Amino acid sequence: MRRALVIVGLALLPQMAAADPGDVTLFSPAQGRPTTTLSLFGANDTVDVEPIVADFLQANPDLAVRYHEFTTLKLREHYLRGKDSEDGADVIMSSAMDLQVQLVNDGWAQTYVSEQTRALQTWAQWRDELFGYSYEPAVLVYNRKLMDVKKLPRTRYELLTLLRDPERPLRGRIGTYDVRRSGIGYLLASQDARLSSISGALTAALGDNQAVLLDQSRALLDRVARGEIVLAYNVLGAYAQKHIDAGAPIGIMPLADYTQVLMRTVMIPRTARRVGAARRFVDYLLSLKGQRFMAGQSPLPPLRIDTDSRDTPAGAGATERAIPLGPGLLVYLDALKRRHFLETWDAAMQHEGLPAQR
Repeated sequence: MRRALVIVGLALLPQMAAADPGDVTLFSPAQGRPTTTLSLFGANDTVDVEPIVADFLQANPDLAVRYHEFTTLKLREHYLRGKDSEDGADVIMSSAMDLQVQLVNDGWAQTYVSEQTRALQTWAQWRDELFGYSYEPAVLVYNRKLMDVKKLPRTRYELLTLLRDPERPLRGRIGTYDVRRSGIGYLLASQDARLSSISGALTAALGDNQAVLLDQSRALLDRVARGEIVLAYNVLGAYAQKHIDAGAPIGIMPLADYTQVLMRTVMIPRTARRVGAARRFVDYLLSLKGQRFMAGQSPLPPLRIDTDSRDTPAGAGATERAIPLGPGLLVYLDALKRRHFLETWDAAMQHEGLPAQR
């Protein structure tokens, strides 16, 4: 379904949009006459982007924003396909850090240096072309009504032990990302392979337990909330907290051996047509004002620690392993390595000759 909305004060009014790829939403300022429409490609849910864009437009009433929502894998595909069109991307935002690094490495980003980009720590930007703007731990999520908190695994080894229990208490009742269809899933699973000596055994055990494989955080969390599965592994904590705030009977458990933390990243593509507007948006997103707004009015946890509020799951701090931006993220995107990784994953997820649940 395609969407088109215009922000007028606090109201959202429907408006026809052009036939662009992806789900499209048009945002206009509450006051002022926009003379330029910024084309923003992102993998964030539109409902999460909406307040951020609205706050940006309050300070930039000469702009409108057309937001194209994609999955992480489709985003890259659609950018490259339509990069030379009038409505091609001026800004690209994605949580698939490795795919963003690949775009930069292939020469599709332009350099931008400003006071806001210089404020980032070195691990949160790469080559002055790719910038982190959120800080999001991946956690274990459970159904509070169906899972005894005293029996929850606290480490990956404990999770592996539970999955290997002869009584199979988690058979068909645990879920994770489908690494073939989810860019976030592939990133987190490949980083697990780098960080953990038991990642292969854990993947095999997930397969033996007929793990439910889905391509979106929301779908995994909805199934946990409904009790269709009782655990979800490697889910973004920010989305889980959003469900909790809405009353879902779920809980968050950061694993004590390590908690992966990914960043949503933003870049200005080389083919951007509205570069000035793109730079203004990137500066807003990285600024203390924008980060503080994210902390208070958005489910996305800000990257900057000087916002006085960075919502990370309780207990995660001491074991956090932030995934750094850089060429190391290209390792598992090498064609041969990726093929081997996916073949190993597929073999593990076969259940007595049948494909995994999706």
